Order: sequence, then structure tokens, then C-alpha cells
Amino acid sequence: MAAISASLVKELRERTGLGMMECKKALTEADGDIEQAIENLRKNSGLKAAKKAGRTAAEGAVITRVAEDGSYGVMLEVNSETDFVARDDNFRAFAERVVGKVFESKSEDVAALMDGELEEAREQLVQKIGENISVRRAVVVEAPADGVVGAYVHGSRIGVLTTLKGGNAEAAKDVAMHVAAINPVVAHPENMPQEELDKEKAIILAQPDMAGKPENIAEKMVQGRLKKYLAENSLTEQPFVKDPNVTVADYVKSQGGEVVGFTRFEVGEGIEKEEVDFAKEVMEQARRS
Repeated sequence: MAAISASLVKELRERTGLGMMECKKALTEADGDIEQAIENLRKNSGLKAAKKAGRTAAEGAVITRVAEDGSYGVMLEVNSETDFVARDDNFRAFAERVVGKVFESKSEDVAALMDGELEEAREQLVQKIGENISVRRAVVVEAPADGVVGAYVHGSRIGVLTTLKGGNAEAAKDVAMHVAAINPVVAHPENMPQEELDKEKAIILAQPDMAGKPENIAEKMVQGRLKKYLAENSLTEQPFVKDPNVTVADYVKSQGGEVVGFTRFEVGEGIEKEEVDFAKEVMEQARRS
């Protein structure tokens, strides 16, 4: 019979939220195998999937699906801890199942979507592959009555849905590809938030060549640079990635449409990844053994 250390009991408590005595008993019955103890607890007490020691799920995949008539599209981000798992067939099958539910329901409410059989499937996947899996966010985009939604996914890590008024599916997909590659801030210059403009203006005024300039000259320079900033960061004003001689707006116009908007997901954006000191981790593990 393996000795049950206090650190092992502590880890099982952190991962399950159960009491110390219950955790110690489960570990004893599993001969010190923490994963076996968790499996037994789930069988015997209906325990939900145990936490994976608080590990951050910042890898994963973005998946899109668009209606055949282009009337609407959906996009989903599902996260895992490692890129290796994000390429696993079981992970991909689960993600496709979830995006199918989003597509069918036209709902962006992840919590409601995951309530029930999808959450059970997620828990089973967590236990099977040994990593934390989370469904992070979903979006549903509808086209105008005379418009179309297009989608593009780059390497499962960047996904884009675009909406055009008029136009066609190919043009909408081309614009989505452009957004994936260039990552504009807004669709149109007038969509730029005032706080972003104020921030950029402060940066411009702090540049060395602005020092000592008369107020009227400085203002003209600021306005000129703000105009350039808007052109560089607004989708419609950017040189089209497939033909830099025309802007995105001009390209879409040549296809009989105009840009309405876009939504861009990139795997893990905004998630603070935990920095792991592997040398320290190994030393601590050696001290515990």
C-alpha cells in the first residue's frame, strides 16, 4: 500500500473541493493514484470533472459555420491548455459539436448552450485527455436582407466573420481573409472610439518634431497624422491584401457591395497565460518525493 502524503491530499482537495478525510480515503482506496481516485469519486458520488490544478487554457481553436445562403454565420472559440490537444481529433469533434449547437440555436449564450449534455461531454473530454477544456465565447452574425456573411479561418487560430451589404460570398470571404491577415481596429473610420483618437493624439503631440511648433501648425500636423492613423486602422481604407492598388472598400464596391462590419477571434487573446518555472517545479516535486 502506497503512503499517502499530505501534499497529495492537498492536491486532490484543490482539484475536487472535497473534504480532507474524503480525499485521503479516496487516495487510499486508489493506492495513491490521484487520477484513479478522481475517477472513483466521480463514479461513486457524481462528482463533476475535477479542476486540472488551476491550469490556464489559452490554446485551442476557432471554428466558423455559415448558412448556405449566406444569411448568417457563427463563430466559436474553444480553449485547451496546449496546442497539441487543440489538434486532437477528440477535441476537434467536441468543438464541432458545440459550434453545431450555436449554429442551430443562433445563441451566443455559452453558459446556456453548455448546460446539459454538452457540459457532460466537456467533462468526459477533460478526464480523457487530462487537460482543462473550456468553451470561451460564441458570436452569431446576421447579414442585411440584401447582404451576405463570409468567413475565413487561418490555421484554426484566427477566425473572422464579415458582413457585406450586397456583394457575394466570395467577396465576403476575401474580406474576411484580409481582416485575418491585417487585423484592422474598426470597419469604418467613423467607428473609431473617441478614446482611441485621444490616445493617438497624445502620442502625436509627444513626438519630438512637434516641440516648439506654433499651435496652428501643430494642429494641422496632428489632423494629418490622425487621418493617416484612421486610414491604416480602418478596414475600408486599407490597401486590399490581394490587390494593394485598391482599398478594401473599392474592391467590395467592384463586387457590387459595401462593407458593413466584421468580427475577429484569435485564440487566447486577452487570456493571461501562467508563466511556468519548470526548473522550480521539478525541484519542488523532488523535495516532496
